[in-house]
Amino acid sequence: MQTSFSLAQLADPNIATADKILRNCVHCGFCTATCPTYVTLGDENDSPRGRIYLIKNMLENDEKPDAVVTKHIDRCLTCLSCMTTCPSGVDYMHLVDIARVRIEEEYDRPWLDRVLRSVLANLLPRPSLFRIALRSGMAVRAISLHRLLRGRLRALFDMLPEKLPQAATTDAPGVFKPSGVRRGRVALLSGCAQPVLDPGINAAAIRLLNRAGIEVVVAMGAGCCGALAQHMGREEDARAAARRNLHAWGREMDGEGLDAILITTSGCGTTIKDYGHLFRGDPDEILAQRVAARARDISEYLVAIGLPPARQMPELKIAYHAACSLQHGQRVREAPKDLLRQAGFTVLEVAESHLCCGSAGTYNLLQPEIAGQLRDRKIANISRTGADAVSAGNIGCLQQLRSGLDQPILHTVELLDWASGGPEPTALRDRL
Repeated sequence: MQTSFSLAQLADPNIATADKILRNCVHCGFCTATCPTYVTLGDENDSPRGRIYLIKNMLENDEKPDAVVTKHIDRCLTCLSCMTTCPSGVDYMHLVDIARVRIEEEYDRPWLDRVLRSVLANLLPRPSLFRIALRSGMAVRAISLHRLLRGRLRALFDMLPEKLPQAATTDAPGVFKPSGVRRGRVALLSGCAQPVLDPGINAAAIRLLNRAGIEVVVAMGAGCCGALAQHMGREEDARAAARRNLHAWGREMDGEGLDAILITTSGCGTTIKDYGHLFRGDPDEILAQRVAARARDISEYLVAIGLPPARQMPELKIAYHAACSLQHGQRVREAPKDLLRQAGFTVLEVAESHLCCGSAGTYNLLQPEIAGQLRDRKIANISRTGADAVSAGNIGCLQQLRSGLDQPILHTVELLDWASGGPEPTALRDRL
């Protein structure tokens, strides 16, 4: 794609980055076939190619974002399926991030939109506040006041869990020693939304790692990875959250050392692996690169070290749902399925596995109609497998699909923990 940025424009590092990305695009349109919003809506402006043109025109002409550009960029899930499909290696992820920052800084959104985004950006990364907000919302729903609401506000209440689990001690900072001889030492991201919505995931990860001889550190000061803020164009907020993680993990790396930094939420993993880019030109750039180099999805690490011995398991058919952030963002595709098979489960493939389920961070709250269509499509494909249960590696996907599935859905690491001596996951005990 030809571009015509001026030398003055190219002096801006973001414009220079956008220029390089845009020049790689050859207009082939392969991305349209695998883009969930284009497949759903059929609008060229809701395809990666269409959004690239919108971004190019906005940046080249140095225009303020308008309602049309904002609508179509907002509709992007950032699922990154287009990057898997693209034969030219177009770095769409960083291009759309640049556009979102421009929109956040220069577009005057309707007041309700601004309020909703601000609430999400400030609540979700803070587990204590998020827990209070969820309990308050569940109380409102219990007396049916939410039925008076419409649109996105109604969607917020519809997405609330039926019950809120108790906080787990494993999400507090601490060191969790292995049973037997120590084979390695890792940090585990506690995260922000996941410890509130499903604290059993990290608890299962720690048990499994300890059983494999791995010491696990939940570092003091580490928390939200910054992904939620970044996907809403709040780059400074994202960098602030990420910087806290950098210094928390930096102290551990420079102390006893870390073999890896493990993440059980694949959306967070995609962002942490990209910290080097987020901190380009920043005094913490080198530290960010060190952290990114050690970041691993837990399935990657478990494949590398090997699972503890598996016990005799009941015969279960597991439909594996590939989270977009894991298969497209991190290019981790086979590790979770290989681990499940090693643990004794039968793994079933889901049709259209490349298409997003509609979760995508805050997307299902900000774009509930499109997210709902994608969820229903994904659930229909899962149901056709005839699986006994469903496995995924991202808390957003678990929450998105949980309400509509007939089968229980749980994190891959919970199944692996159970197979190697851990407790039967609550989701299975309650549903099977």
